[in-house]
Amino acid sequence: MYTVSSEIYRETNYQPVRTENGNGNVLSKFRFRYPNEENNGVPIIDKDGDLDVSRPQRGVIELEHSDATELSLVGLQVWRGALLLADFLFHQRREMANKSIMELGAGVGLTSIAAAIHNKGHIYCTDVNLGCILKLIQSNVERNAGLLEGQISVLEYDFLAPTSQLSTALLEAIDASDIILAADVVYSDELTNAFVAVMEHILERGKQTDRPKYIYMAMEKRYVFTLEECDSVAPMYEHFLRQTAHKSWIMEQLPLDFPQYFEYERCPQLMLMRIQSR
Repeated sequence: MYTVSSEIYRETNYQPVRTENGNGNVLSKFRFRYPNEENNGVPIIDKDGDLDVSRPQRGVIELEHSDATELSLVGLQVWRGALLLADFLFHQRREMANKSIMELGAGVGLTSIAAAIHNKGHIYCTDVNLGCILKLIQSNVERNAGLLEGQISVLEYDFLAPTSQLSTALLEAIDASDIILAADVVYSDELTNAFVAVMEHILERGKQTDRPKYIYMAMEKRYVFTLEECDSVAPMYEHFLRQTAHKSWIMEQLPLDFPQYFEYERCPQLMLMRIQSR
């Protein structure tokens, strides 16, 4: 069986330890530093006129996850886009402090957990229930309960399911959400097409309920060399652009000039987009 493994495991030591439940997963420590809230970032001078340098407060999100999977189960791993979104949420903690947030394709829950560290609103953490992933998310949420300010609800959201089959609880959660998050959900044509349809459905419901949605999407452009093009191309990203080219949306690529709070390599191929209805 062909398997894939997230690059971040090779780049950063998350101190993985094999779990004892026999499922082959590992328990890893995703370290972060809390934003410095003192004096709104203005340097503090002590009574002697010297710069008072405070040590950053640090924390750890502990997650159970897989270290390698087949392509259909990559949600059981942690990918770079989730960490980028976590950084962005820490940076935007004041603006999003009381917003209701829904994450699509949440994987093992890292970004949703990061969202609830500073947000006292409701976080809806969703994914399709393959590989018992919803149970895994719930256990990860409970494992990190001491870090959280907000409440996290775990719900199933299957991108491939017709909208007529979505549960009442999920539809109510969509309508209650202000911010939609998605990280690393563009990795096959079929799922990309389904994800675009999901965004269209969510944005349209926002119009209908007069509660507009803002979608923040993180992804890593994965380049491959093709003989046909005689060049390196990013086929999944380019397919996503083709599928959204004619949508009546406002799509912006945001600069990645905000601080890095989590430990990972923020490579040049990472990107963050904001999408909203016109």
